[in-house]
Amino acid sequence: MSQLYDLWKSFNRVPVVGKRAFSVAFAKKAPYFGSIHPLVNQLRPNYAEVIVPNRRGNHNHIGTVHAIALCNGLEMAMGALAEVTIPRDKRWIPKGMTVSYTAKASTDITCIAETDQEQWDTADGDLAVRVKGIREDGTVAIEGQINLWVTPKKK
Repeated sequence: MSQLYDLWKSFNRVPVVGKRAFSVAFAKKAPYFGSIHPLVNQLRPNYAEVIVPNRRGNHNHIGTVHAIALCNGLEMAMGALAEVTIPRDKRWIPKGMTVSYTAKASTDITCIAETDQEQWDTADGDLAVRVKGIREDGTVAIEGQINLWVTPKKK
């Protein structure tokens, strides 16, 4: 398992506070993530959830969660997933993101990133991570994919 996954498991020995503390620590690694005040809600190989809160600082001009705040949450979920899933002999970097906004983001949004282990085991170049953001009522507000470039680590 990865160091990040070990850290996640140790933080989660303390309910609620552990998730918040992990989220703050993770956002410090890539400080821009902190701008949306995210909460890493679930993390395991091939799956991650990050909650982007419906707060004024994340709003657009119509009072819903801004599209870029949602993309930031999707990218954070993808990055966490990649770190806890990628085989130790490989490395990754984001290559691009394609999303569709399918409904107003009028509540907290749970940003989900998912892959299948076979993708990582056979990856040599492009790898597509499925992403979506779901409102509290179950409506998908944003969906798409984040493309990664996965290569062997240099020896």
